[in-house]
Amino acid sequence: ATAPGKKITARLKRTLPVRGPQAPTLSELMRWYCLNTNTHGCRRIVVSRGRLRRLLWILLTLSAVGLILWQCAELLMNYYSASVSVTVQFQKLPFPAVTICNINPYKYSAMKEYLSELDKETKKALETFYGFSEGKSKVRRSVDEWNSTGSDFFQQIPLLKVEDFSRTATDLHSGQKRKIEGSVFHKDSSIVNSGDSNDIIGFQLCDANNSSECALYTFSSGVNAIQEWYKLHYMNIMAQIPLETKEKLSYSADDLLLTCFFDGLSCDKRHFTRFHHPLHGNCYTFNSGENGTILSTSTGGSEYGLQVVLYIDEADYNPFLVTSSGAKIIVHDQNEYPFIEDIGTEIETAAATSIGMHFTRSRKLSKPYSDCTETGADIPVENLYNKSYSLQICLHSCFQKAMVDSCGCAQYAQPLPAGAEYCNYKKNPNWMYCYYRLHEKFVKEQLGCQQICKDACSFKEWALTTSIAQWPSTVSEDWMLRVLSWDKGQKLNKKLNKTDLANLMVFYKDLNERFISENPTNTLVILLSNFGGQLGLWMSCSVVCVIEIVEVFFIDSLSIVLRHQWQRAKKWWKDRERGAGKARGGDLERQGHDNPACTDEDLPTFTTALRLPLPQDSPLPRTPPPNYSTLRLETAFTEQLPDTLELGQH
Repeated sequence: ATAPGKKITARLKRTLPVRGPQAPTLSELMRWYCLNTNTHGCRRIVVSRGRLRRLLWILLTLSAVGLILWQCAELLMNYYSASVSVTVQFQKLPFPAVTICNINPYKYSAMKEYLSELDKETKKALETFYGFSEGKSKVRRSVDEWNSTGSDFFQQIPLLKVEDFSRTATDLHSGQKRKIEGSVFHKDSSIVNSGDSNDIIGFQLCDANNSSECALYTFSSGVNAIQEWYKLHYMNIMAQIPLETKEKLSYSADDLLLTCFFDGLSCDKRHFTRFHHPLHGNCYTFNSGENGTILSTSTGGSEYGLQVVLYIDEADYNPFLVTSSGAKIIVHDQNEYPFIEDIGTEIETAAATSIGMHFTRSRKLSKPYSDCTETGADIPVENLYNKSYSLQICLHSCFQKAMVDSCGCAQYAQPLPAGAEYCNYKKNPNWMYCYYRLHEKFVKEQLGCQQICKDACSFKEWALTTSIAQWPSTVSEDWMLRVLSWDKGQKLNKKLNKTDLANLMVFYKDLNERFISENPTNTLVILLSNFGGQLGLWMSCSVVCVIEIVEVFFIDSLSIVLRHQWQRAKKWWKDRERGAGKARGGDLERQGHDNPACTDEDLPTFTTALRLPLPQDSPLPRTPPPNYSTLRLETAFTEQLPDTLELGQH
């Protein structure tokens, strides 16, 4: 019962026209699709009569498809765009951490024994350049004394006076002229110039491993040149002093803080946390949150913020290291590192500085909307500061890592990586030249740090508004200084001077918290709705139509192509086997063979049998020639019958 059913099915397939996915060719599949699809443009192409009308429908359909692709591409590109929203809330705000540092990092009176040789060389340079002298007994020495005590400074980094740009300079130590080799870098363009405009002060740094590799760093101002030269040697000296010793050489909380009020209540040094900054010595952070408690304020205005009076002690400043007096402060989050040297605000002495704050929280979308990082875990740079990630932390850590890798030691102004030590020219005689060359690459963005480091996606910001007033006033100066001196008690052996004091107030101007956030402009639902609108507008198409297009143009078309390839492969294989069989059967007896004309299971009929090919070796059958003798009419009767005679006569 199965064999006849298969025969009937095969016969129907051969008889009825094939449509849809079973179409034998792509052209028939496309015709079937155009006649049965819901997109009217494709149907009109097939059923329209006349070439002109059919051409118009082809152009309209292709134009609609092009517009759909263009609009959908625009939708996809705008899908990853973000809109910014600003929310303002009035609420009780947490007070930020406020870090305060004296501009002078260490007491000069305590540092003199470490800086005595450097100070002597600096004074000698000032005397040679500008005739400056504090008294001949303090400066003038014999040649032997000069060579024995201070020669290391000028041998490592000699101060030079460049008379012109002919690459000729005068060594201040030896007085000899030398030819400048290597590159010349002009470090500033200050309008302050001492002496003749052709006199340029600088110093030369050379590679300790290759004396021909040198760089001359020049300054248009002698002040800047001497200060930069001094700082290089200063960092060299400080890198060799233990941290515990440096903390004792700097200012204590009792030294820096005279009075303190917060939110109308008295506070003291217990509300401040000390941390040591390499360039600014002991700094003190108010409301650091170290004990787990963060202070907040419920009222805006200067009366309810932080009010402190600072003792600056200008008389104990290092005259060559800093040229201004006062304090530096920075407002930051408790989890952020205070970059005093980068974004600190300077506080004047003999003045009351009021700093009003506006608090803003910002939140950016991460990839694919923007190239920011959530926690910095995806940045291949070790965080050396043990604080929450920020762009500055990443840049400084990246440079310090490059410094250790390239120069073999760490730069003094930044935290020390594990297993490294700070640079000094006793252990690392090449570090200054290496540092300047590396810093030049960093500024020119050739180290790759700017490309690796990313902005943080979320951050807090306090916008500051600063105002300054004279303090104390002329009429209150006398009694106020007397009271403050009495409050200090035994700690001060002299009467306070107003230039030693600075009054600081930090407060919220209002309690409006501004929250700036990025939100996706398009969601998946909106994107799909826009796609549907474009398809319906230009092609009267729906999601089902899109699925139909995918099925016909991709799945069915691919199956037809693969089926044709499979049939060709099968035919090639059969032809190959047939050729091999003929080669093997040349000397064998004639045997029956399959006839390709018989494609079904029926026995060959007379018609198909006539189409059967014969073996190649057998002679062609011929029709036997006719036997012409049979064409002769011979009768078995010798006489004609009478009735036939009558018929013949008629």
